Amino acid sequence: MDNPVDHPIDLGLVNYARHPENNEYIVYRFADENRANSFEEALKEKNIPYENDTHEKKQVTYHLFGVHKNHYKVTEKINYQVESQHRKPFIPYAGFRWFLMLLSGVVMSLAILGYCKAQEKLSSYDEKPASVNTTEKVQNK
Repeated sequence: MDNPVDHPIDLGLVNYARHPENNEYIVYRFADENRANSFEEALKEKNIPYENDTHEKKQVTYHLFGVHKNHYKVTEKINYQVESQHRKPFIPYAGFRWFLMLLSGVVMSLAILGYCKAQEKLSSYDEKPASVNTTEKVQNK
């Protein structure tokens, strides 16, 4: 099995994997030095023992942290906190964000209004008696 830390196809969905040689450890990987420093500080605050190293791959320096799997739940929370501290907004421009929110609100309002109008139209058909099964036969000449 390939080393998940050095895997050539890295989709970047998670930044941790089991240690390639020792299944008792989990390896967290950060390409950003600021995130790595924040993660290391949080580990020190929680008194979690760890090992760290750097690894260069395709002109990118990765900061690796090996943590025992007994501390997985705590380090997972730390990892999410670090990611949330350093993440960028999905839509970086505030004006465009508000425009999309307003546009979404207008579209939702029109959809609800259209649904209500369609229900009114359907209920007006229910007031008129109409037979579904006709007993008249169509005669072909």
